[in-house]
Amino acid sequence: MNSRTGGPAEGDPFDAGAGGILRQPKAVWATAGASVVAFMGIGLVDPILPSIAEGLDASAGQVSLLFTSYFLITALAMLVTGFVSSRVGGKKTLLLGLALVVVFAGLSGTSGSVGELVGFRAGWGLGNALFVSTALAVIVGAAHPGGAARSASAKGGGGRRAGGSAAAILLYESALGLGMACGPLVGALLGDASWRYPFFGTAVLMAIGFLCVTAFLREQPKPARKTSLLDPLKALGHGGLASAAASAFFYNYTFFTVLAFTPFVLDMTPYKSGAVFFAWGVLLAVFSVLVAPRLQARFGSLKVLGGSLVLLAVDVLVLGYGDHTTAVACTVLSGAFIGVNNTVYTELALGVSDAPRPVASAGYNFVRWFAAAAAPFLAPKIEEWSDIHIPFVVAAVTAVLGAVVVWARRASLTHEAAELEPQHATEDGVGVFAD
Repeated sequence: MNSRTGGPAEGDPFDAGAGGILRQPKAVWATAGASVVAFMGIGLVDPILPSIAEGLDASAGQVSLLFTSYFLITALAMLVTGFVSSRVGGKKTLLLGLALVVVFAGLSGTSGSVGELVGFRAGWGLGNALFVSTALAVIVGAAHPGGAARSASAKGGGGRRAGGSAAAILLYESALGLGMACGPLVGALLGDASWRYPFFGTAVLMAIGFLCVTAFLREQPKPARKTSLLDPLKALGHGGLASAAASAFFYNYTFFTVLAFTPFVLDMTPYKSGAVFFAWGVLLAVFSVLVAPRLQARFGSLKVLGGSLVLLAVDVLVLGYGDHTTAVACTVLSGAFIGVNNTVYTELALGVSDAPRPVASAGYNFVRWFAAAAAPFLAPKIEEWSDIHIPFVVAAVTAVLGAVVVWARRASLTHEAAELEPQHATEDGVGVFAD
């Protein structure tokens, strides 16, 4: 709400007007729909990890490499995505990424050993990197512009996105949350018959996404300047973007400890594990889209992010030391904190520097996805070296480190976050919060 008039705030992404989250072109919806399936691929294997380990006679550590290979290639590919999209265009880059996912997801279902599956997941990661990194820029670029003009800082890359851009980012986060919620559910439903079926199912869904993007998305204008392979690394020279990426690195270690290691700790059937992570994903989606923007408007981005990271650390610590029921409850609850964090980090990454959005996003993702690759590999190793509790202690520590980076580097992060601080409009001596 506008603090002075009581009407909708400028650029309110939930406004039903032209820039609202539900009033977007078909191209945006087609890309967002394909993004749902792309993010499904991340959590798809969660409920079937024990089944894969049993079916391929592999250990938990070996199966965890499905995440490691996927995210390691995803991280490295971030240096390539801008290079490719600035030369062939956003639509062709999306289609190339989707085609690679279709091929390698299908091949994953035919794997005869854990080594083959890990290799195919790496190819899947390359396709997903090309698609996901480009999808956000395409969604933002194709969204309705909304009625509010950007602030001067937003024109330079900072400031909260007004109108359609803010709505587009939230739509992207909605796709992420929905995909993360549906992935474990689809994995459980199809994986109950065979661990191979979820991979074949993903290949089919991504093929449908390929057709939708082909039909509804027009080619986006190419940037005036072609992106080099080193541009994402150069963008990290900006203190604010580097700080956001460093904090997100620690946070992602915590995130993917929960996602990749917890299924082995819960030790549930695919159906039950799928239900747990579906509930987790629903909370992630709700808090990323509905709760996070309101918390940001009331308390400011950096306070919300720092507080959410600390609460996530407490939640993960209780998860590691609680009984089975407590572990299930804390796993689901972690989705709320992860949803808030995802939204704030995305906005910081896109707005904190003057780098073009695709370049800033590539540099930011290049850093943070390394933690997503490390956590699934290190968590089982740490358990082997110590006990089942210590991986969660480490994850709690990394979440706190993420909050420490936000606090220590708050000055460099306020370029974007300043416009999300509580706005006090003093009228007749009464302070009014912008809603």
